Amino acid sequence: MNQSLSEIIDRMTQLQDQLDDAFKERAEHLRYELKNRRVVFEQEVLEAHRAFRTHLTHYVWNARFLSILTAPIIYAVVIPLAFLDLSMSLYQAICFPAYGIPRVRHRDYIIFDRHKLAYLNALEKFNCIYCSYGNGVIAYAQEIASRTESYWCPIKHAQRTKTFMPRYARFSDYGSAETYRDDFNKNRDAARKGL
Repeated sequence: MNQSLSEIIDRMTQLQDQLDDAFKERAEHLRYELKNRRVVFEQEVLEAHRAFRTHLTHYVWNARFLSILTAPIIYAVVIPLAFLDLSMSLYQAICFPAYGIPRVRHRDYIIFDRHKLAYLNALEKFNCIYCSYGNGVIAYAQEIASRTESYWCPIKHAQRTKTFMPRYARFSDYGSAETYRDDFNKNRDAARKGL
């Protein structure tokens, strides 16, 4: 990887660390902490949160008609999401051991915690569970696909992609035939290390 790309990746890592620190500071300000992957609020904060909850009847009564009308369509997407979740889990359970690639942990991507916020009513909590699952499954599938790509086809695209995976930066440059084999082997070794 050329020096400028390496420097950019280092800066991105530093920025991610700064972002993580800012989130921790914000958590302290909002008076909660994580204990064994569970959010714990101070009791007085929980009581204050309950005062902000919108009653379910009021929430539904004031909903936009189009939101109510399209809700069944939104919730029906859980079927393909569950199929994707199951398919990707089976795929990596069967294929990753054969390739020597470490498995992606489901719980690192599908996180359920927002439904425990006391200022949300039952429907808002349900929606948060649904969105956590949907976005988590997509991120989980993307990570599995990214590890697969790193193992089988570590070549950058000629065009810019909309998403960025950290391992993509070390992929072989598009059209760089002379470095492809060496880059391929380095990427395959990195994939086996879970990088």
